[in-house]
Amino acid sequence: MMTKANLRLLVVAPAVFAAGCSVLTPPSEDPVLIKLEELDQRLQAVERVMQNQSLVQLTQRVSALERRTDELQGDGETLAYNAETTAERQRQLYADLDARIQGLEASIEARESTDVLDGGTFREGELPVPDGSDRDNYQIALELLRNERYEESAASFNEFLEAFPDSQLAANAQYWLAESYYASDEFEKALADFARVIDNYPQSSKVPDALLKMGYCNYSLQRWDDAREALSRVQSDYPTTTAARLADQYLKRMESEGV
Repeated sequence: MMTKANLRLLVVAPAVFAAGCSVLTPPSEDPVLIKLEELDQRLQAVERVMQNQSLVQLTQRVSALERRTDELQGDGETLAYNAETTAERQRQLYADLDARIQGLEASIEARESTDVLDGGTFREGELPVPDGSDRDNYQIALELLRNERYEESAASFNEFLEAFPDSQLAANAQYWLAESYYASDEFEKALADFARVIDNYPQSSKVPDALLKMGYCNYSLQRWDDAREALSRVQSDYPTTTAARLADQYLKRMESEGV
């Protein structure tokens, strides 16, 4: 017959056994810990998948942005090329139009110049090219002188000096006016206008030549002392010029002639 002590032993013994087993089971074999570790591994795997998906999406978005940037850059380059091409076409059209206008202007000026040089439309008291520039009128007057049309050349240079007193060509025009008179043997007029070159344009490169021609004019008028004075001044004031060399030759000629 089982006593109460035996019954108590039967009830307590399994619990003690279970507790003993729990104490004796190592952590690596503990089913609870194993389950927890398994869950942790699964959680880490899920997190990695989510992270990988985020990276993939981010990479895709970056790639899309890069493609869009390339497209925009290509569009910008296309627009820049088109703008440059358009600007170049405009420059070419402008240059072509300007060249055509200049050609027409040159043709008109050449026709006017030819008319004047042919003696067709020259009118005393007005410029050879009334609507032309100072250079246009200067060139025509000079061509008249070269063509030995001295009277018309003198008239043209006189009109030039009245119309363009501040022109950079004024000093030269004054000199060639005097030369027109000298070439036609009007030595008194030539003397006066050569003197104006020296007095009115003292910095002009034509001054030595004007002084030389004053010596020539005085020689032609047989004013030997005045001629010698002008020629000697060329030598002393402008010794390195061609005019000085010519003055020296003329002085020697005067010496050999005994005048």
